[in-house]
Amino acid sequence: MIRLIRYLKPYWAAAILAPLFMVLEVGMDLLQPQLMASIVNEGVMKGDVQHIWHVGAIMIGVALVGLIGGAGCTVFSSKAAQNFGADLRYDLFRHIQTFSFRDLDRVTTGSLITRLTSDIVQVQNMVQIALRIMVRSPLMLLGSIMMAVIISPRLSLVLAITIPLLLSALLILMRLSIPMFGKMQHKLDRVNTVLQENLSGIRVVKAFVRSDYEEARFEKANQHYFEHALKAFRTIALHMPLMMLVLNTSIVAVLWYGGAQTWNGAINVGQLIAYLNYMTQILFSLLSIGSMIMNISRAKASADRIKEVLNTVPDTVEDMVDTTHTVEDIVDMSDTVVTSNPREEGVLKGRISFEHVSFAYDEGMQAQILNDIHFQVEAGQTVAIIGATGSGKSSLVHLIPRLYEPTSGRVLIDGHNIKDMDIYELRRRVGMVLQQALLFSGTIRDNIRYGMPEASQAEVEDAARAAEAHTFIERLPAGYDTVVGQRGVNLSGGQKQRISLARTLLAKPDILILDDSTSAVDLKTEARIQQALRERMRHRTSIVIAQRISSIVAADSIIVLENGQIAAQGTHDELIRTSLLYRDIVESQLRKEDVLHG
Repeated sequence: MIRLIRYLKPYWAAAILAPLFMVLEVGMDLLQPQLMASIVNEGVMKGDVQHIWHVGAIMIGVALVGLIGGAGCTVFSSKAAQNFGADLRYDLFRHIQTFSFRDLDRVTTGSLITRLTSDIVQVQNMVQIALRIMVRSPLMLLGSIMMAVIISPRLSLVLAITIPLLLSALLILMRLSIPMFGKMQHKLDRVNTVLQENLSGIRVVKAFVRSDYEEARFEKANQHYFEHALKAFRTIALHMPLMMLVLNTSIVAVLWYGGAQTWNGAINVGQLIAYLNYMTQILFSLLSIGSMIMNISRAKASADRIKEVLNTVPDTVEDMVDTTHTVEDIVDMSDTVVTSNPREEGVLKGRISFEHVSFAYDEGMQAQILNDIHFQVEAGQTVAIIGATGSGKSSLVHLIPRLYEPTSGRVLIDGHNIKDMDIYELRRRVGMVLQQALLFSGTIRDNIRYGMPEASQAEVEDAARAAEAHTFIERLPAGYDTVVGQRGVNLSGGQKQRISLARTLLAKPDILILDDSTSAVDLKTEARIQQALRERMRHRTSIVIAQRISSIVAADSIIVLENGQIAAQGTHDELIRTSLLYRDIVESQLRKEDVLHG
């Protein structure tokens, strides 16, 4: 929590004014019992109505001043806490944007959503509580103890026994509750993960009639969260009845002992009433501190989870940092990832070299996806990659824009190690179209201009024509202003792929990577797209992953992958003569076409 307080620095004025206003409110509250004692002793006991009216008016004035203090504290603490939460949420989101695919594989989407929402809300609420209750309760506790001791040191013996017992109980409850809240938030991660998977794949769920299974899966996750939450809140719920028991017992003890002292004339009735008021304030302050400690327990668990994400050093900056950097340094490096400029020339020609590259998704390298990949693509060439599912085709091309980092070996562009290049410039020059086209909420025009928001309508239409998307877009009722539904639900798979391709072509990349990006497009449309790409990507480098042989026969070079290794490489004609594996792939596709055509 303390290391996250840096987010309060820009709002230091509000963070200081809030406690100051609370001090004003506490001071007014501490005056009230003394004024009440004066009314009883000097007004009621002596029958002085004028004194009662006079002191009563003072009490009203004191209450109004206290109201101003409380309202001021609420306003400024809310301002500081809300800004704190907004800045922390933004920095956390910004830091997540720097993660490589490997980093995102480590933490589930549901867990990241929980940390960006629930966990930050917990910490944000704790900041507001700290600026209000954490100031009010200790001050009220200390002030009330002082006033009570001044009134009657003998009666204060009751407090000398009560307060240490309550503080010990609160500390024990805090130690028990912190681990429980950590587990509870982890269970909430699972609930969010199941929910996110279900909503993303709802069409698959319905297509396979698996609603009952999904309901059971969600019920299991929800039940586990409920059980852990119930256990945590049941534990902290113990402090309320315990505090009330001690409060009532203490009041009885004070009345019994104080009543005897009143009869003996040691203290008067007004002082006894004032003492009871201060004692009530003391015990309710302890009660408030107890609730605050429970909130601290929950916020501490959430703060640890937030820091876990902030402490994650993205693979893309791993070589730029060391273990001496703090959370603040790593957050600041979020901009370093996209704005640093260690090599300004970026991609100049587009020659790509893989030098003995190996890759594994797990850091222990127990399951190698790619093993000793070594090849070169000359600038302006079109290279195709083909192979069975799971052979490592997508993993290989993901290494070029540094979506993943190789576990060994080097990837070079124009002779420069991509680790030495500005990652923003690298990804701007390398365009990638994935098989699973992802569209964002907004219009079709917005989606095509996603990488170049300043592009003109003519440029958008030109890119759409190259991707064979312009015709079907024009047929839509609103044309390019058609609003894309969630994840492009109102478009077909082929339409989404063509819009995704247009989005990449609009950026005019020096290197174009097509990861089976026309798999949902018919053969005639694909042929037209390939023709347009040959014209647009002339003198530029293209890497194409495809399942259809017809898509790659014209490539300058074809790489055949098998079990994460290069099994063969050459032109279509060369591979037909020299590679049995490639020939088998070609023949199997020809047999399928013969079957389809009777």
